[in-house]
Amino acid sequence: MYALSDQEVLDVWESGVDQHPVDRALTLLATALPGTDRDRLVGMSVGERDGYLMDVREVNFGPSVAGVAECPRCEELLEWRLDLADIRSFRGAPARDGPHRLAVEGYELSYRLPDSADLAEIHPGGGIAGGRSALLRRCVLEARKDGARVEPTSLPEAVILTLAAEMEARDPQAETLLDFECPACELRWQALFDVLAFLWAEIQVRAGRLLSEVHALARAYGWSETDILAMSPTRRRFYLEAVT
Repeated sequence: MYALSDQEVLDVWESGVDQHPVDRALTLLATALPGTDRDRLVGMSVGERDGYLMDVREVNFGPSVAGVAECPRCEELLEWRLDLADIRSFRGAPARDGPHRLAVEGYELSYRLPDSADLAEIHPGGGIAGGRSALLRRCVLEARKDGARVEPTSLPEAVILTLAAEMEARDPQAETLLDFECPACELRWQALFDVLAFLWAEIQVRAGRLLSEVHALARAYGWSETDILAMSPTRRRFYLEAVT
C-alpha cells in the first residue's frame, strides 16, 4: 500500500468516473495494490475489501474523516469527525476457510462470505428485499432440512437473521454503522459509513484540482501534462503563484 502519485490519481479518476461503485473500488485497489491479481481483488470479502480501502484513504488523505449527518426526525444537521482506527474492525483477511457451515432451526447451511462480484449483481432498484434475495441465492451454496434441499430465498426469517449475524461475525468490516444522537430532539439512530463513497469524493476533488493546475500551467508555459504532474507540489505551487 502506498500513496498514489498525481498521475495515478488522474488515471483512477478517469477510469472510475463512469464505473459502477463496485468497479471503482476494484480500480482503486488495483492501483494501490500493484501486482495483486484481479481475481484476488474480486474475491476479497466485502469487509476485507473495505479494510484495504480504509488503508488507501488513510495513506492518501489521512486518518481523520469528517462529515455531516441529518437527523431523520427533525432534520437537524450534525457535524461529525472520527479516526479510521476507531471503526476499523481488523487488518488483513477474515476467516476464509470456507465454505462455512451453520446449523439452525433444523436447517443445515453451507455458505460463503459476500464479495465484490456478489455486490455487482444486486440491482439498485430492487430495494433491501431484492438485495437480500440476490445475496442468499449467490452466497448460500446449499440449504437442507431433513435431508431435502431448500431454496435459499425460502429460508425462514429467523434462519436468515442468524445467517446474517454469522456472516457479520466472520467479516465485521463489511458493514460499519455510526451511532448518532440529535442534540435538538434527542433521537438516536445509526447510519452506514461508506468508505468508498468518502474516498471517491476525495479522489474527485483532488483530480479536479490537478486538472485545473495543469490547465493553468500548460496555458501559461506550454508544458505538457506529463511534465507538470512530474513536478513536486512545492515547485508546481511556485509556478502557479507566479502566473496568478
